[in-house]
Amino acid sequence: MAEDALIVIDMQNDFCPGGALAVEGGDEIVPVVNRLIERARHVILTQDWHPPGHSSFASSHPGKAPFETISMPYGEQTLWPEHCVQGSAGADFHPGLRWTSAELVVRKGFRAEIDSYSAFFENDHKTPTGLAGCLRERGITKLQLCGLATDFCVAFSALDAVAQGFSTSVVLDACRGIDLNGSLAAMIERMRQAGVQVG
Repeated sequence: MAEDALIVIDMQNDFCPGGALAVEGGDEIVPVVNRLIERARHVILTQDWHPPGHSSFASSHPGKAPFETISMPYGEQTLWPEHCVQGSAGADFHPGLRWTSAELVVRKGFRAEIDSYSAFFENDHKTPTGLAGCLRERGITKLQLCGLATDFCVAFSALDAVAQGFSTSVVLDACRGIDLNGSLAAMIERMRQAGVQVG
């Protein structure tokens, strides 16, 4: 089992009810995620970690509203409410999350000019976070993913994990989605087509 790892995606206050970019029912999965953490040999967390004025914030683009889409040098970008600002309470892990056994915290979205959904790459799909190399150096080949949100950071992390050669599964009971214009069903199907075990 030493080659297996659990990656817990963005279980942060701003993605839970009452947060700046709340995912409906985001806090409901905390006990399920904690059970997965207790069983896992290796635990890795991701943490959205934006500087103030990040380019993915609607407030950084005069006249634009959250959830509108703009073109960036790296492609289409959904604009978000300000969330998970570095050092803020919203960026902290959910207080009920038993995260202290985590071996590694991967912070993403800290470059002001580019957003980052995936635990493996920035949204240009070229700039690596270094996670793939870290996992390979530890001999980890099989990944289980959970967290927030199913159709964005979880899905893009899972797609990149498969593309990087890792055997990858997503535990839907331990995820919740945003479902922006049908994105939840679309991304679940995209994950399955790519070879991610979704269930």
